[in-house]
Amino acid sequence: MQELQEHTLASIVTGTHKAAAVFEKYQLDFCCKGKRTLSQACEEKNIAVEPVVEELQRVMNTDSCAVQDHLFSAMSAEQLTDYIILKHHFYVKQAMPLIFEHLAKVAMKHGDRFQYMPLVFQLFGTIQQEMGAHMQKEEQILFPRIKEVEKAIRNNGSIGASHMGYVSQPIQMMEMEHEEAGALMAEIRRLTNDYTAPEGACTTFRISLAELKEFEEDLHKHVHLENNVLFPKIVGLMQG
Repeated sequence: MQELQEHTLASIVTGTHKAAAVFEKYQLDFCCKGKRTLSQACEEKNIAVEPVVEELQRVMNTDSCAVQDHLFSAMSAEQLTDYIILKHHFYVKQAMPLIFEHLAKVAMKHGDRFQYMPLVFQLFGTIQQEMGAHMQKEEQILFPRIKEVEKAIRNNGSIGASHMGYVSQPIQMMEMEHEEAGALMAEIRRLTNDYTAPEGACTTFRISLAELKEFEEDLHKHVHLENNVLFPKIVGLMQG
């Protein structure tokens, strides 16, 4: 148990993807703040680490997740970028307009009674704009550069030190934008009391909260794959 407490959240999820559900339950940020140890993260949240460790050990002892965990670790950077686009970017592009539409209806019809919902609508509108631009930069600039650099290293064995910024600079920008998106979703979660539907909420209200919860959970997995798997992989290749 003590050993697991000193592992970082990112390394735990990278080793066992089902750990993400445990961290979601306790609201432990394993993507943008994944470099903290489990012990540090629990201390910051003022929660006991022991029950978290026990739940993690239960999911780690199941064989069903081992294959997928190995696949992520074994993927090339090119394969990871393709997976992220197909799995996460596609979902985000499909989900955001629908969530935005539902939130607009709730804010307009029930904003007087539930005064936090117009703000939730505004915050999600910001996320929609920023995520759209963010994914475009990844698909058109960063991911092609990652593929290009990985191919060059595969063919030549290394790249010149002068080329490090070619990938590392846009990575730093993407990581900053990840933090911004995560902070906006955390504020939405706070405003909605962890996406809890209030008494008297209509069907659209309840659906929109469920959609927001699903969106945030996907965002955490999405950012984790980039920050803690893809980016370290390509940076490690560049550094030799």
